[in-house]
Amino acid sequence: MSTQREADRRPETAETGAELSEAHIAVHWKEEEYYYPPASFIAQANAADPRIFERFSEKNFPECFKEYADLLTWDRYWHTTLDTSNPPFWKWFVGGRLNACFNCVDRHLEQHRNKAAFIWVAEPEEEEDRVLTYQDLYVKVNEFAALLRDFCGVKSGDRVTVHMPMVPELPVVMLACARLGVIHSVVFGGFSGQACGERIVDSGSHILVTMDAYYRNGELLDHKAKADQAVAYAAAQGVTVDKVLVWRRHRGRYSSPTPMVAGRDYFVDELLMRYRGVRVEPVSMPAEAPLFLMYTSGTTARPKGCQHSTGGYLAYVAGTSKYYQDIHPEDTYWCLADIGWITGHSYIVYGPLALGATSVLYEGVPTYPDAGRPWRIAERLGVNIFHTAPTTIRMLRKAGPDEPQKYRYHFKHMTTVGEPIEPEVWRWYYHVVGKGEAVIVDTWWQTETGGFLASTLPALQPMKPGSCGPGVLGIYPVIYDEEGNEVPAGSGKAGNICIRNPWPGIFQTIWGQPERFVQTYYARYCKNPQSKDWRDWPYMAGDGATQAADGYFRILGRVDDVINVAGHRLGTKELENAALTVEEVAEAAAVPVMDELRGRMVEMYVALKPGYTPSSAIEEKVRTAIETIIGKIARPKHVWIVPDMPKTRSGKIMRRVVAGISNFMDPGDTTTLANPEVVETIRRQVQAAKVARGEVPRELSAEELEEVRRFGQVE
Repeated sequence: MSTQREADRRPETAETGAELSEAHIAVHWKEEEYYYPPASFIAQANAADPRIFERFSEKNFPECFKEYADLLTWDRYWHTTLDTSNPPFWKWFVGGRLNACFNCVDRHLEQHRNKAAFIWVAEPEEEEDRVLTYQDLYVKVNEFAALLRDFCGVKSGDRVTVHMPMVPELPVVMLACARLGVIHSVVFGGFSGQACGERIVDSGSHILVTMDAYYRNGELLDHKAKADQAVAYAAAQGVTVDKVLVWRRHRGRYSSPTPMVAGRDYFVDELLMRYRGVRVEPVSMPAEAPLFLMYTSGTTARPKGCQHSTGGYLAYVAGTSKYYQDIHPEDTYWCLADIGWITGHSYIVYGPLALGATSVLYEGVPTYPDAGRPWRIAERLGVNIFHTAPTTIRMLRKAGPDEPQKYRYHFKHMTTVGEPIEPEVWRWYYHVVGKGEAVIVDTWWQTETGGFLASTLPALQPMKPGSCGPGVLGIYPVIYDEEGNEVPAGSGKAGNICIRNPWPGIFQTIWGQPERFVQTYYARYCKNPQSKDWRDWPYMAGDGATQAADGYFRILGRVDDVINVAGHRLGTKELENAALTVEEVAEAAAVPVMDELRGRMVEMYVALKPGYTPSSAIEEKVRTAIETIIGKIARPKHVWIVPDMPKTRSGKIMRRVVAGISNFMDPGDTTTLANPEVVETIRRQVQAAKVARGEVPRELSAEELEEVRRFGQVE
């Protein structure tokens, strides 16, 4: 689920002058062993009948997705399952009408009125949990919808920007927008005020919903200041924010030092007193009406507002939540992601709520106050489905490798999402976190795709460390080389992974940029621009992949995130996987360094598990592991053992920062990092050592500078 860049890149050129396709990434991974689901899981699984594969086979496309759509309540049934009249702007369930909020809240009241929809856990461990039943959610959503409609004057089709942390008020705001047919644009709470402002400008939003403060790593952080920055940025671009609605983290107490602006800023709790008990009829929306915008990166160009539909998106996340997350009414499900990312939209809010699930929401950092926190929460609340990202898994493995053994929780199912997971980390997740009892669903998908694209169906397909699995139900992936030829399964060759067919969760367009939508995702492998046959319009994901003989895909990461060493294109994930086989290593990042002789060389940054001390012996073990697993061509020029990796607020390692340090460049903006102080520590360590060795690099060319700047870019 990575960022997507323009599809028409220039192929890189090796020193020999031969052109190298960006699709040709060297692959040296060995095939891993299968792990099979326990009989107890199979016995209760939502998808335990192998005939489901036949129902979703290509001969039944697109009508197979009626099975997902029938999980919803429709105001009016559709007449056309898939409209391909204007490719690649696909329309799903045309003629149908429904309301997303009704499907996530109202329809559950008759049977599950007093069932918990969300159990919210604050970061301060002494603070009491907050439980929102479906009835509570219904009341709060209606009252906030009335506030938006009557106080803010928003109506169907308007956009509302939401910049909030992980608090229960966030899904309330989203569902209130959906109730009115208003398009919400949620910005990850860790993003800067300017990033929020950019999204306000692009969407043409005039309402901002935010919060005064929230807890992170034990500190109550000022969040309101970002709202002022966002509004000021938008104003400078000619977009006026009329009202800023501020939720308060503590009841009746303003926790931000940033002043409220009279006539613009309003405390939500005070406004809601006017709307107590008000009910708002859900607006019946066409299936193809936009539900929300989710922006991808805006670091080098205009942000891309991925526009997701109402009917197709909601059907897809409901279906994949049922079959791949295996959510049952009696389960307690915890997705340890942030709602500000697509994972939180699809698999915290819309998918689980459409199924009437009980979900845990957690405010803070998984390792606060210690690495046992997630397992204490899981034990206390009886969580049995756990969903998180490899970055978080690596963080927990590094900080508390033995912590899960101390707690008596039992997971039946665990998901990993967001990036490829290294086999060594996968095995720790399976044996230590899952205690060998849980199935793991390793998923590959993107902001643009709405829901899972490749994974194993947990009761019916075995798991394989490092491989996400085959295409999910109704998804037909293919790997193409640079010329558009299909790369056969089992060939050991990598290429660009694409999806041959549309699916209901696919985004509709880039907000306000339809030409960019076509050029970025479809132009590369389109067989006939005049064709209205979906088979001629494969979707290009922008990720490199290889497919084993068994049909399982292994995602190599972004096609940009490769290091060209003397004509060999080495994927960063493969290099990092090899480093993580070293017992002492907890985290690893591979970056390119410009080299006089070989053009590019690999440098490895590693952080150690607790209890280990940096040494030249560990550095050599990392070099040896990479050389043994991949080959001499990949041997790192240097291995730097650092106290911690520079990470985003969502836990992703910022390779761009350490790549800049290795190449004596400005590492760029570090203000949004969770740990900006570590950057200077690493810079002094690495650059002092290089200067002492006489390794100050030559002046880099403009192309080399740009390569380092864009390397490892993340959301």
